[in-house]
Amino acid sequence: MATSPRRSPHEGKPRLRILIAGDTFAPEINGAASFIARLAAGLVERGHEVHVAAPAPTYRGYGTFTEVHEGQPMTVHRIYSWRWYPHPWLRFALPWRIRQNSAKILDRVKPDVIHFQSHIIIGRGMTIEGRKRGIRIIGTNHFMPENLLEYTLVIPQFLRQKAIKMAWDAAGRSFSRAERVTTPTRKAAEYLEANTSVRGVLAISCGIDAHNYTPDLTPRKDNLIVFLGRVVDEKQIDKLIRAVAKLDPALDAKLEIVGGGDHENRLKALTASLGLANRVTFAGYVDEAYLRNALTRASVFAMPSIAELQSISTMEAMASGLPIVAADAMALPHLVHDGENGFLFEPGNVDDLAAKLTRVLTMPEDELLKFKMESLRIVEAHDIQRTLDTFESLYRGEAVDDSAAMGTASHTG
Repeated sequence: MATSPRRSPHEGKPRLRILIAGDTFAPEINGAASFIARLAAGLVERGHEVHVAAPAPTYRGYGTFTEVHEGQPMTVHRIYSWRWYPHPWLRFALPWRIRQNSAKILDRVKPDVIHFQSHIIIGRGMTIEGRKRGIRIIGTNHFMPENLLEYTLVIPQFLRQKAIKMAWDAAGRSFSRAERVTTPTRKAAEYLEANTSVRGVLAISCGIDAHNYTPDLTPRKDNLIVFLGRVVDEKQIDKLIRAVAKLDPALDAKLEIVGGGDHENRLKALTASLGLANRVTFAGYVDEAYLRNALTRASVFAMPSIAELQSISTMEAMASGLPIVAADAMALPHLVHDGENGFLFEPGNVDDLAAKLTRVLTMPEDELLKFKMESLRIVEAHDIQRTLDTFESLYRGEAVDDSAAMGTASHTG
């Protein structure tokens, strides 16, 4: 019997004018930028008037434009920006002009709600000016200061902890101006609360549209391991490459790295030094069709990163019906239930990673099918429509607690 389409609890309510503000946005490729685009597009599809404030992608590319993201048109306010040269692509709005720029955008848009995605520059300006104007403010944290240290100018080791504390103090000031604060997972919420004075942080999944992915549950003829994400140090892709080198040659396992970044040449050199040039493919930046096809073709998805506040790419792999091998770090155990839809390995332990990959690649097909089906079941809780419902409630000032934060329940099995 066919099921009726899921209805939003907000159908029939007045539409909102929403301003989403972030320090990163398309064409930049990262989890926060992808979430902003997906959230904004979903809200537009529901009939809301959506504005996005983000750094201009080029030196002269500032102004207000109608842009299409995730298939939906939205108004994007591109703020004059400079390039941050220690980083391969990052641009930033000028801190000393951000309050003036924020005030100008807010007075033009007059939003019902501001949803800021980063406290660093644009979030700071929007929260200060938004609170002065009595606008409801919602904040979402995608930030780990440890991730940014990789791209700062050299900071002596004895100053690193002080720099991290200063970054968290700045985050606490911006998020304290918000009516409600969210993060993608309960682990990330605890992390934010532990490092700032912010309390009552909600765990709300970034969400994905699982219908965009094509699971193939049939047995594989080849052993293909796929990684999807930015090719940067925090992802620990070097550990994955070294683990592949340790696999039994009889498995004839191949590794495909989908994504680009500043560590690509370094990892290619490592691949060559290990004699893996014919077994490791660097796909670079690819379009959505290639990405989804790679996940459909894969035998197993590997995520060695130690700094995931949620990991959208892991959810995409799960929506493709893949077993997962992931580091037992940060939020990944929320997605990977050890022994049920994949295996967790000790972070940084190459031997353990190789052993867990071997277990998946040598599993009987009936057991492997159970893993695949469990990935599909777990990812159902991360449906983007549930995420949109929860944020709409926050935008309207309605009561929300973690029982409404779909897809974030901890696993105890």
